[in-house]
Amino acid sequence: MPLFEVQTKDDDRYTRKLQIPQYMPSKICPNLEELINTQKYGKFIAHINKANISEEEKKFLRFAATRHIIFNYAKIADYYAHASKEMQELMEESALVIIDIDDAIANGYVKLSKEIMNIVEQTGKSTKT
Repeated sequence: MPLFEVQTKDDDRYTRKLQIPQYMPSKICPNLEELINTQKYGKFIAHINKANISEEEKKFLRFAATRHIIFNYAKIADYYAHASKEMQELMEESALVIIDIDDAIANGYVKLSKEIMNIVEQTGKSTKT
């Protein structure tokens, strides 16, 4: 089910109702190794390290290879629930979890969402005229 839908005059299948899922933390704290999958990343790093290219090029490719790390956000949320206050703050700062909308805005992570909501509001207004 989508998080939000726009209701129009011609088609009443849509609504402006927001449905935000409620997270319930697990009682079991996952191991850090469960939070990410680095298999593909590791293969790229091995290829980069063996490559006959400059160290500067290797450094660039190592940074680029990080995009192949897969994050398990459900496990990350469970880990967050059991983490120390300092670890929780760092996880929030890096947007691994978003707990407080004000913090998310302050850290710049909500800008796109606000823009999307403005578009949705404008679309709703234009269909009412």
